[in-house]
Amino acid sequence: MGRLERIWIKRFHRGPMDPAAAADLRRGAGIVGNANQGGRRQVTIIAAADWDRIVEALESAVDPAERRANLLVGGVALAQTRDRVLQVGGCRLRVRGETRPCGRMDEAEPGLRAALDPGWRGGVFAEVLDDGRIAVGDPVTWAEPAS
Repeated sequence: MGRLERIWIKRFHRGPMDPAAAADLRRGAGIVGNANQGGRRQVTIIAAADWDRIVEALESAVDPAERRANLLVGGVALAQTRDRVLQVGGCRLRVRGETRPCGRMDEAEPGLRAALDPGWRGGVFAEVLDDGRIAVGDPVTWAEPAS
């Protein structure tokens, strides 16, 4: 079983990633107060193990907030999980695809975009399936087995 390690909320497009101890999720919308609402990319998620490999490869202590994802999860692999359902606390998130790193990554840390590129290391984007509150420390598991 995994764990929700960190939460960030982006108040406006290209704005800072504000750390949060908890966040409210709305089905079909995303994180309450986050700039990205609706569509298929309601929540973005990165895996702590992938981030650790990136930091090691870059030989830099770059903060995971620089990835600009909403959630950092430990103990769960995200690669090749399109259409699987991730249970975070009491909320389910359907993974819709891989989050591809953009040019902003190299603004944060030279070489970060290339380090994020292979093997879904940039994380995933998901749709929120349940209203609810999530908090750092919540359990994270796959709600459905891999097909």
